[in-house]
Parts: sequence; C-alpha cells; structure tokens
Amino acid sequence: MYQLVIDRYAQKQLGKIPPPHFNRIIKAVSDLALNPRPPGYKKLTGRSGYRIRIGDYRVIYNIKDKILIVFVIDIGHRKDIYD
Repeated sequence: MYQLVIDRYAQKQLGKIPPPHFNRIIKAVSDLALNPRPPGYKKLTGRSGYRIRIGDYRVIYNIKDKILIVFVIDIGHRKDIYD
C-alpha cells in the first residue's frame, strides 16, 4: 500500500469542486493508495507525472515506487488543469 500525500495547492483546488463531483474525486484519490496505476491512467507528455480522469475533472500525480508514495500535485477541471 502506498502513502498518499496531497499538495497544499491540490487541497485548495479540491475545496473549490462542487459537491456532486467532490465525493467521486475523493474516492478516486484515496484509491490511488491501493493502486497508483488504475485502469485509464496516463503518463503525461511535456510534464512529469500521471493523470486520471473523473468525469470532467483530472487528478495529476507522481508515483515514487521506491518509497511507496503517491504525491497528488493538482486537481481541477479538464479545461483548466493543463495550463
């Protein structure tokens, strides 16, 4: 099992997400501790890390396999996340 670390910026972004999507995103992020490479994850190009999709929202994260840590960098709507 991986340790889950959520960046302070990602925590702020998570607080801005409306309630219907909030619970789905929290579940998906917590599931990363069990499986940091879930079905549908993708390695990012042009930027380090991975992303998962939850509806119109994206979670950007890094995986440190040697020390078993998943570091969540950013959470946001798909139109804003890649800026």
